[in-house]
Amino acid sequence: MTTTKRVLEIEHLRTEFHLRSATVGAVDDVSLTIDEGECVGLVGESGCGKSTTGLSVMRLLPRVGHITGGRVLLGGRDLVPLSEAEMRRVRGNEVSMIFQDPMTSLNPTMTIGAQVAEPLLIHGATSKKAAEARALEVLGLVGIPNPRERMDDYPHQLSGGLRQRA
Repeated sequence: MTTTKRVLEIEHLRTEFHLRSATVGAVDDVSLTIDEGECVGLVGESGCGKSTTGLSVMRLLPRVGHITGGRVLLGGRDLVPLSEAEMRRVRGNEVSMIFQDPMTSLNPTMTIGAQVAEPLLIHGATSKKAAEARALEVLGLVGIPNPRERMDDYPHQLSGGLRQRA
C-alpha cells in the first residue's frame, strides 16, 4: 500500500480587502488539498478569487488584503500565523508561485539567467557560479532550446511561451 504525502491543504480560507468605505470579501470558504505528485488547476470566471487564493497561500496580498479565516497548511504547518520574516524563509524555499503574465513578472533590465539564479542566491547558501549552473540546468529542464544562449537574453527577446517557462 502506497501512501501519498499531503503537500498543501487549504481549509475554509477567507480573504477580505479592507477598504476605507467597505470590506470586500474576495475569497469565501475555499478548501482544497494537493498531494505529492498531483497537479491541480483552479478555474473560474474572471474576478472569482483564483489569483487572490494563490496570493493568500503565498501571503503576498496587498496591504488592504487580510486572511480573516481558515488555515493554509504547507507540509502540515499553518502559514497563516507566521510572521513576515518566517514567510520570507518559506517563499522560494518551500513554496512559490508562477504568475500568469511573464512580462509583468520578469524584470526587463535583468537577463533571464540572472533572474532564474536570483532566488537561488537569496534562499540558498550557494555561490554565484553554482546558482548560474543550476539556472542553466533548470532552463534546459523546462524545455528552453539553447539554454546557454537564453541565459544572456532579456525577457523581450523571448517568445511569450519561453518567458512563461523562464
